[in-house]
Amino acid sequence: MKSPYARNIRRSSGELDPYSAAHIYYGQDGLARRPKIRANSSIYEPAGTRNALADETRPPTRRASLDNAGQEPRKFLVPVDATLKELLRREDTDGNMQITIEDAGPKVLRLGTFASNGFNQFDIRGTYMLSNLLQELTIAQGFGRKQIVLDESRLNENPVSRLSRLIKTSFWDNLTRRIDGSVIEKVGLDPKDWTQDPRPRIYVPRGAPEQYEYYTRLAKQRPDIRLDVQWLPSEEITGEFVRDLNDKPGLLAVAMEEYTDPKTGEKDLRGLPFVVPGGRFNEFYGWDSYMESIGLLINDRVDLAKSMVLNFCFCIQHYGKIFNANRSYYLGRSQPPFLTDMALRVYERIKTEPGALDFLKLAIRAAIKEYRGIWMAEPRLDPITGLSRYRPVGVGVPPETESSHFTHILKPYAEKHGISNEEFVLAYNSGSIEEPELDEYFLHDRAVRESGHDTSYRLEKVAANLATIDLNSLLYKYEVDIARTIHVFFGDKLYIPPQFCAAGMTPEQFETSAVWDRRSKKRRAAMDKYLWNEKKGMYFDYDTVKQERMQYESATTFWAMWSGAATPRQAAAMVIQALPKFEVFGGLVSGTEESRGITGLSRPNRQWDYPYGWAPQQILAWTGLLRYGYTEEAERLAYKWLYMVTKAFFDFNGVVVEKYDVTRPIDPHKVDAEYGNQGSDFKGVAREGFGWVNASYVYGLTIVNVHMKRALGALTPWETFDRMTEQAGIVGY
Repeated sequence: MKSPYARNIRRSSGELDPYSAAHIYYGQDGLARRPKIRANSSIYEPAGTRNALADETRPPTRRASLDNAGQEPRKFLVPVDATLKELLRREDTDGNMQITIEDAGPKVLRLGTFASNGFNQFDIRGTYMLSNLLQELTIAQGFGRKQIVLDESRLNENPVSRLSRLIKTSFWDNLTRRIDGSVIEKVGLDPKDWTQDPRPRIYVPRGAPEQYEYYTRLAKQRPDIRLDVQWLPSEEITGEFVRDLNDKPGLLAVAMEEYTDPKTGEKDLRGLPFVVPGGRFNEFYGWDSYMESIGLLINDRVDLAKSMVLNFCFCIQHYGKIFNANRSYYLGRSQPPFLTDMALRVYERIKTEPGALDFLKLAIRAAIKEYRGIWMAEPRLDPITGLSRYRPVGVGVPPETESSHFTHILKPYAEKHGISNEEFVLAYNSGSIEEPELDEYFLHDRAVRESGHDTSYRLEKVAANLATIDLNSLLYKYEVDIARTIHVFFGDKLYIPPQFCAAGMTPEQFETSAVWDRRSKKRRAAMDKYLWNEKKGMYFDYDTVKQERMQYESATTFWAMWSGAATPRQAAAMVIQALPKFEVFGGLVSGTEESRGITGLSRPNRQWDYPYGWAPQQILAWTGLLRYGYTEEAERLAYKWLYMVTKAFFDFNGVVVEKYDVTRPIDPHKVDAEYGNQGSDFKGVAREGFGWVNASYVYGLTIVNVHMKRALGALTPWETFDRMTEQAGIVGY
């Protein structure tokens, strides 16, 4: 743990901040500001060599130091390669290039101090400090450093401060992508391209001729990258068209901006940046981007959050929807809609800048087009209830999955027709073999993926028929946001140009707040009628085909509080009756164990079911609770989630993952469900975390109070903190 003075020590203006970002601390700028290492250094043996000679059966005693005493944190003089090798040899006993509480090493290593030119040595003790040393050495090695001056403050830093710092200074940058000529040969190649001749390919909408010219010019200038540039048709995209692209998968173009090339002085295009969910992704994703934007705005990365809104607007203007991700096989599939809230949050940060109101107008027009053209149109709109469903178009087997993913589903049909699985897929996709039951299965499979909750027993084999509480809460928020924005910012009359008119809209029509007010009231009434269960005090999904309310208890019930669709009485009922069902060790669990049912070999865990918890469920529930005045509940849930994430980060080499087993106190990042857990497989150092967990962490820290932050830094479990504050008579913590 860091020394209490670590962040308060006074430094000269030219001295390097020990908490600088890695590119500053280990880069050329940091090197120039470092104290000079004496040429006659007495490091005649690597620090690890002395450790090897020590008796590993007992902890070495601390040697007396000739370094200056006082309050200044130590600096160590560290030979990078030798120390890294020795550290892994001693401490990484399971050989996974991480130092965790599961390793059985001596948990101690000596480093020489800078002040003594490496002669006097001090112990680096415990999993946390040793794993931080591993991370720092791995990063330094990546910068080509052979020897470093390393601040002790960087090793014993408060874990809350360290994770917050890494998210702000490293993780967001390492998750940032753009699509243009500088990276097209890499991002244009699809890891899910199962064809015989994978190559970079990009599809450009007809409304962006400047991008078509840009990419065709690039393809001619660089024939070695084999870039295939294709127009998309201007007519409506059908499931059959998407299917026919299976043999030519590619990227879908997103927003670009004009800039002046500093090398040539000529104007050119470059991609607008965006943040991806995890390190292995290169595509622009849907609802991940909204969650990430919350953290980006807190960390003052307004530029990135704004850029992502502009990318969404481009997609809606040219493709009609926000995609699951911008790959060709997602042309028929959207994701949970969050654009209005995202745009309003960004606008609040840029409202004094030139063009801010034009930015907001663009986003609201795009949201209206998406609302009318996707969510309130066939096939997603249920005309009987007036509620909306996840129901994307598509034909055949989803091509983005590995060939073996659906083997257990397809095998009986292949055997029925006496052909191989591969032959059956070709025949079924082409329509020469018809299997209505299989059509129904893949309709629901696509809907699960459009919902963002892939996968869950809540949605399996029924998703496309469900008017879900999550989707309709989001659309209620659209209706309220659009009404308020038109009234407050645009004089209650918003002109809609042709490019933002969906089917059924009159080109160059005007929108008024009254229409959107009526829509929100109508949806809230339908949600109360079809989704609200008064007896259980929570919302449920509604099967529009069977015309019955479902019984699966999901944490998405709290989305109605986030959106404001719940009345104060309904919110109170959810806090009293529903919240206890979902609150566990690490915050909110996605669904109840009872609703999930028994799991086993024939019925495996699904990652959006019990016992797993996800950052979006936490973020939206915290916001909803705060909206209705349930501050203590929001703080408690945020504390539990933050503690769990921090403890895993502390014990497991800085790990930050996509999802957690929120019932598991020791190693919640270990998940036994399909798709594994993104963010856990790294060597030496975690460089990106995971997008929406990063956001949930910095957002959660804005909710908890100062006492809670201190307790989190000391890794105090919620139960201990609650008991101690109660005993101390601290009201409201």
